[in-house]
Amino acid sequence: MIETFLENTLAYILIFLIFALVLFIYIKTVAKKSDSVKEKIKIAKELGFHEPVSLHPYINHEICLGSGACVLACPEKDVLGLVNGKAFTINASRCVGHGACFHACPVHAITLVMGTETRGIELPHVSQDFESNVPGIYIAGELGGMGLIKNAVEQGKQAVENISKNLKRSSKASYDVVIVGAGPAGISATLTAAKNNLKFLTIEQDSLGGTVFNFPRAKLVMTSPMDLPLYGKIKLMETSKVKLLDLWKEILQKNNIKINEQEKVINIEKKEDHFIIVTSCSTYTSNAILLAIGRRGSPRKLGIPGEELEKVSYRLLEPEYLKNQNVLIIGGGDSAIESALLLADDNEVVISYRSNSFSRIKPKNLERIIKAQSEQKLKIIFNSGVEEIKEDKVILKMTDNSLVELKNNLVFIFAGGELPTQFLEKTGIKITKKFGETILKH
Repeated sequence: MIETFLENTLAYILIFLIFALVLFIYIKTVAKKSDSVKEKIKIAKELGFHEPVSLHPYINHEICLGSGACVLACPEKDVLGLVNGKAFTINASRCVGHGACFHACPVHAITLVMGTETRGIELPHVSQDFESNVPGIYIAGELGGMGLIKNAVEQGKQAVENISKNLKRSSKASYDVVIVGAGPAGISATLTAAKNNLKFLTIEQDSLGGTVFNFPRAKLVMTSPMDLPLYGKIKLMETSKVKLLDLWKEILQKNNIKINEQEKVINIEKKEDHFIIVTSCSTYTSNAILLAIGRRGSPRKLGIPGEELEKVSYRLLEPEYLKNQNVLIIGGGDSAIESALLLADDNEVVISYRSNSFSRIKPKNLERIIKAQSEQKLKIIFNSGVEEIKEDKVILKMTDNSLVELKNNLVFIFAGGELPTQFLEKTGIKITKKFGETILKH
């Protein structure tokens, strides 16, 4: 009896010790991971990565149970992490609005918001159906705050489906819908219009692909699986600009769809029960309009002496043809970094950036630019701006007001684009600034 009691007691003690050891290891592991995430958040704040740029997750810590599903679901690197059993944003500026975290959370602790309390984002007014404050004018894609290719494709599709559902035809309109822009949202909208047997016209001021067309030729287009109307599932995680454009061309040709390229919309006017669209080539009438023109509008200029010189450009289209040049890249975003990397092997490249670090670029680009700098393939001058551009040189002004003179043949300015505010306001569309406004919640 006593022996049995002792054996049982020892067994219970052994089980307790094993449980205590497992619990101890678990607590230590969680604490170690939490400390790691805390350190990442600290570094992100120092580098300027912690504050979001546009659409990003907001986590309700009263509901969050720390399952980690959101961390695992996020396709980007170190956007989210767990600290003491709760999810936190780390490099929030790298969030590109996939929304995978939102859908993965088992307790609905995540909402997707646009802007922050301190950093507002100017966006046109758009309803849940993608209709602007002007009845009949819809907005999809980057202009509405969704820059990711997959999201833009989905928005273009949904916007046209809503147009088809709510369409009121006028006898004075030649088209059911005129789609302005042939980027990811515009192409998806065009295919959806064809699928729904709408009478449509698609106009693009540049070339098919919109923003994607203006990527450097060798640039990788990072996207994710998406469902394209009249085609089906496209499973692409990384592809080239050329392959993506070729795919779109193939789908359009297969469905006998023509897009009016190199035609710019100059004016849109509401006339009783229809719209009049004036372009650089013609005038059209339509029952509805979908704007899928992107946010960039025209390139943002610096307003400095010498910016009008022929050697100055705002995009890099043919990097393979540039060799043995002294190149200055102005800017610190992904376009600037990727262009610098494309030119670094065959040219003397210098990057001028006004901040003290690259705070809003993809992790892969950050790794590549640091590596290129360490291998002395290019030079980075932080805390600098361009004072003047001359025929054979450029003059940089440092934050301490000192001047740096560089030998130079070519200048590429990547200062972003200006929201086509004037065009939108002339059309009657209201522009508002979003300060942490909820876009998607359960």
